[in-house]
Amino acid sequence: MGQTVFIPRELDANEPRVAASPDTVKRLAGLGFDVVVETGAGTRSRIPDEEFSKAGATIGKASDVAKADVVLKVRRPMDAELKSYKSGAAVIAIMDPYGNDAAVAALAKAGVTAFSMEFMPRITRAQSMDVLSSQANLAGYQAVIDGASEYDRALPMMMTAAGTVPAAKVFIMGVGVAGLQAIATARRLGAVVTATDVRPAAKEQVASLGAKFLAVEDDEFKAAETAGGYAKEMSKEYQAKQAALTAEHIAKQDIVITTALIPGRPAPKLVSAAMVASMKPGSVLVDLAVERGGNVEGAVAGQVVTTANNVKIVGHLNVPGRIAASASLLYARNLFAFLETLVDKTTKTLAINRDDDLVKATMLTDGGKIVHPAFIKADQQPHVEPAAIPAKAMVADASGKPAAAKKAAPRKPAASKSPSSKSKGTA
Repeated sequence: MGQTVFIPRELDANEPRVAASPDTVKRLAGLGFDVVVETGAGTRSRIPDEEFSKAGATIGKASDVAKADVVLKVRRPMDAELKSYKSGAAVIAIMDPYGNDAAVAALAKAGVTAFSMEFMPRITRAQSMDVLSSQANLAGYQAVIDGASEYDRALPMMMTAAGTVPAAKVFIMGVGVAGLQAIATARRLGAVVTATDVRPAAKEQVASLGAKFLAVEDDEFKAAETAGGYAKEMSKEYQAKQAALTAEHIAKQDIVITTALIPGRPAPKLVSAAMVASMKPGSVLVDLAVERGGNVEGAVAGQVVTTANNVKIVGHLNVPGRIAASASLLYARNLFAFLETLVDKTTKTLAINRDDDLVKATMLTDGGKIVHPAFIKADQQPHVEPAAIPAKAMVADASGKPAAAKKAAPRKPAASKSPSSKSKGTA
């Protein structure tokens, strides 16, 4: 009998995704694994047990995890789950370790070899394993759908015998993976789209999708990106000009979508209360960073807030999970692509090469210890989360406050592929 891969049902009520699909179950079996899927694991992703069974999986119960050599999950296992895990088992999931030192220590205490998929390095070899990009892509799409559903008018321009309906104006703040998909989706729906980002390279990406780029494009802006794709600290004068331009633009928009999410840090504030107050009644803001404090002042995690001037601020949690059927298929492929690199093709057994770049970048715990350098002392002292990056790190705010020192922002503001705290857009 071969080694066993177990796919559990996610216990978090806000997590409808599943870590496998019928396609990846077939592929896992081809690698030599016996695949066990917990009953109901794929129900909320529109994958009934029968589909997994037809693909070659055994439908089991939660306690079957005790014999698993590999556990594939969406979210980090809870303490109650870890009690049943076999010591030495490989656990692959989105671990969300920042600020959760006790949970990381619990993984080590359980003796599992835990891999954090969001730390996958940004290299060509790992593109198919990039969970942050696959999920952020869907989040950008869903953000537009959510914004349109809250907006009480049509998005495209419509010329009818009864008159013309003007196109909605949509503004995307942050041109990473999520932002680019939001631009493309809003354009497909017929909206007039503008977008902004601190990186000059983003202008061409925005234009390629048929949207207009918004920024103060002076000589300083043109030199605002390093050879490595990182954004430079802008002068106070530039920040003030960009802040004024952004505030004036937001007041004219129908839908604003913010995408600046920084792994391990509170999200930067991009839209102030004054900006929200300047918007027209019926306008909508969709905050994709609400789980880390939000880009929009007044956003509430898990709620749609209506302000005094009748502007809606959408703060849905787990946006990729709102389209779980699609998100699960992509996520499952990401996990399989990574797990495949951990398997010896000759013996068809798990053979983790701890010198491999992918392993070194993603391994959190191993052999009863925390091994990732960013968290190696997590079981010795409390994690102190760094202060929030000011709004000007992505788009300058209108506060007029002095600039705080900030880390350089990477080429793609979509999401961090390493445990650094550099400013990046949503994943």
